[in-house]
Amino acid sequence: MAWMEDVKVWKKLLIDWIPYEVLKAEHLKVAMWKWMEKTNLKNLLNWTTMQKTFREVDKIEVADITYANAEFLYADNEGFNFMNTDTYEQFNLDEEVIWDAKLFLVEWDKVVLQEFNGKPINIQLEPAVALEVAETPPGEKWDTATWWKKPATFTTWLVVQVPLFVKVWDKIRVDTRTKEYLSRA
Repeated sequence: MAWMEDVKVWKKLLIDWIPYEVLKAEHLKVAMWKWMEKTNLKNLLNWTTMQKTFREVDKIEVADITYANAEFLYADNEGFNFMNTDTYEQFNLDEEVIWDAKLFLVEWDKVVLQEFNGKPINIQLEPAVALEVAETPPGEKWDTATWWKKPATFTTWLVVQVPLFVKVWDKIRVDTRTKEYLSRA
């Protein structure tokens, strides 16, 4: 058990035997020197969000989330298939679970696997990944200014604004958090 001071952003909490991630935490002071923590929580099993306020006397249990290295193998009708590189065990995650991460996954990409009670619940991507441009309009020769952008569609169907010098089949580094162009790979 933990005390309310442990309610911080990105912490994993266990509420009614369900793991939650703290997305936002706001420290409030109310009458009589009482402290409260108003939080926005994300359910790590079904991705719903909720608001919950913790009082100063509340005891909070920290969720036991473990992490392991994994590789993306392939996608099929049943979902996205991965292999735990430590145990060589293969597992499947639904498209709803990995959400936007699917736009950054290329076969044999390394990811970090999140497990709760020994069951895979999600993956974490690297902050930046290299993707191959599948389609983009040609840039004009005279358009060398770096602030001008054009759309590029990658082999994973992600569309990102890139500089005009980027061509089809170029490998580009993309930020997985903001979906923005970083550099050539």
